[in-house]
Amino acid sequence: MAEGLKTVQEVLGSGITPKILYSTDKNVLPDHEEDITLVGSKVLERMSGLKTPNKILGVFEIPKESALPTNGWVIALDGVKDPGNMGTIIRLCDWFGIAHIVCSGDTVDCYNPKVVQATMGSIGRVHIHYTDLKSFVGHFPHDSFGAVLDGAPIQDITFPKNGVLVLGSESHGISTEVKDTLHHTISIRQYGSSSTESLNVAMASAILLHELRRSQ
Repeated sequence: MAEGLKTVQEVLGSGITPKILYSTDKNVLPDHEEDITLVGSKVLERMSGLKTPNKILGVFEIPKESALPTNGWVIALDGVKDPGNMGTIIRLCDWFGIAHIVCSGDTVDCYNPKVVQATMGSIGRVHIHYTDLKSFVGHFPHDSFGAVLDGAPIQDITFPKNGVLVLGSESHGISTEVKDTLHHTISIRQYGSSSTESLNVAMASAILLHELRRSQ
């Protein structure tokens, strides 16, 4: 489910098939008028998961899952449970040209409405997989890098053309079983107060992806 004109347009533009679109305005999307069911504002408000509903809500088919990646750069998420963080990471992957995200089974569902909303439509352009993360990282044919607190400073790393970057949750980090499969551990250098235990995982993702692309 996607809400708001921009998000719905982005999802439609990614080629994801709409099952039905609900709107208070039949002309809001002229190219998809036949898919729109007109509803009153009160009905749309009851459907919506937002505090302030927009004038369109779309229900889409979940895309068929593609094969797990074996080349390029891949982001792997280990136990990331916050929908907002997940959505932001998907959007960041879209921005930095990362085509695949591979998730552990306990990572939040990427089709959770809060995740979809946070992606602002990027969910249609990034392939997302759920699998045994230990097995995936261990068998990935290129180097694996895990973001931890005591790893090598990221500014000292020259990243290869292919690899997997593993990110864990803020509270638990990367699980021991996945960490044991890593070739390298990396970190973002801390300059401020030592009482700050960790960075938000989405914030860390932005820094890491920028440095990864910059070093290539």
